[in-house]
Amino acid sequence: MITVFIAEDQRMLLGALGALLDLEEDIEVVGQAMNGEEALSTILSMKPDICLMDIEMPVKSGLEIAEALKNAGSLSKIIILTTFARPGYFERAVKIGVHGYLLKDGSIDELADAIRDVMKGKRAFSPELMMETIRDANPLSARESEILKLAAEGKTAKEIAGILYLSSGTVRNYLSEVIQKLEANNRIEAISIAEQKGWI
Repeated sequence: MITVFIAEDQRMLLGALGALLDLEEDIEVVGQAMNGEEALSTILSMKPDICLMDIEMPVKSGLEIAEALKNAGSLSKIIILTTFARPGYFERAVKIGVHGYLLKDGSIDELADAIRDVMKGKRAFSPELMMETIRDANPLSARESEILKLAAEGKTAKEIAGILYLSSGTVRNYLSEVIQKLEANNRIEAISIAEQKGWI
């Protein structure tokens, strides 16, 4: 029996994943957590075979937990589950040595098969994530690129928010993240860099 621990901060998804994986004859969900700190301490004491880990969680991220488990010499194998196809996240996960990195939009059958593959010593990575990374390195997510493209057209944060049904604050946060990722000094410079690289 493969023992699985799930760390996911969305309660509904956590419950659904647990219930569906428990239907598999060779998989048993032995624990769940909704924040990174609770996940880390429970995994270290329970020592499950597989840890399914969301990236963005309160207190500690999935990548921080993976790093801490590795440093603690944990033998639990880690599969990251994410909605974010971000090359930067993927690259960091591979460097840490995670055993799988999958998008949440896959089927439960694919996830169960990935768990079995990882138990056999294989790696389980979403092809989409690998292609994103190979293609170099556009550090921007699709949403960030979309927002930056609208900014390049001269739209204000308020106008972009209206077009994309987001709050102005969320748009400003995205633009701030873009500027940081592109190591730019401001929005204009970020637009210039992204245009030169062919990212928008």
